[in-house]
Amino acid sequence: MIDWFSEWFDSKYYHILYKNRDEEEAENFLKNLSKLKFFKKESKIIDVACGKGRHSLFLSELGYDVTGVDLSENSIIYAKQFEKENLKFDVADMRKTYKKNSFDISLNLFTSFGYFKNKENDFSAIKSMSENLKKDGILIVDFLNSNKVISNLIKTETKEIDGVQFNITRKVEDNFIIKNIEVNHNEDKFYFQEKVQALTKENFSELLTFAGLQIINTFGNYKLDEFNTQTSDRLIIIAKK
Repeated sequence: MIDWFSEWFDSKYYHILYKNRDEEEAENFLKNLSKLKFFKKESKIIDVACGKGRHSLFLSELGYDVTGVDLSENSIIYAKQFEKENLKFDVADMRKTYKKNSFDISLNLFTSFGYFKNKENDFSAIKSMSENLKKDGILIVDFLNSNKVISNLIKTETKEIDGVQFNITRKVEDNFIIKNIEVNHNEDKFYFQEKVQALTKENFSELLTFAGLQIINTFGNYKLDEFNTQTSDRLIIIAKK
């Protein structure tokens, strides 16, 4: 059985649905991160689950040596057009160590975690991200704030983008936030699903401790304001190896 994320992230409809994401907000977030003390000019960064590589590209333009990895072969094929001396892309599964003890900073941004059906895969992914890091390396995880998302869940929604209609329903089931997506395009109809665990700061603390990482800071939005369990838009975790 194919994992939902393998099918959905490789679909053209995923990229159509999310084409209008706020890139300026994302770039401001990356600028804010780069001002933290552990970002140094010589830092080697791995961007885990990098998608089509726009954020890896932005970090490389700030002067960092960046490697972007993603499970989606189609996304990496697209990203490779941006490769240069300080920017490389590769197909890789986040559950497997990419290059042991090779990076100063590991990034896992924009809710690119919590997709797996069992805890063993979660532990494998965090452990692999830790193993990619050098001693004293930093892992940054940017995740949704599950408490706020569940409190404000929009149960049904319809969007039309580029002639494609998306009928979206959302629910919470077995501690997963589930988004079912019906795609109507011309005469064709497709069905996809997004399924993300409703992980909390405490859940991440358990995972990170297992992987030999310690939380040193948390933020609640892309401006890096303080995290509040009920009101913050994001759960951004900074952990040290």
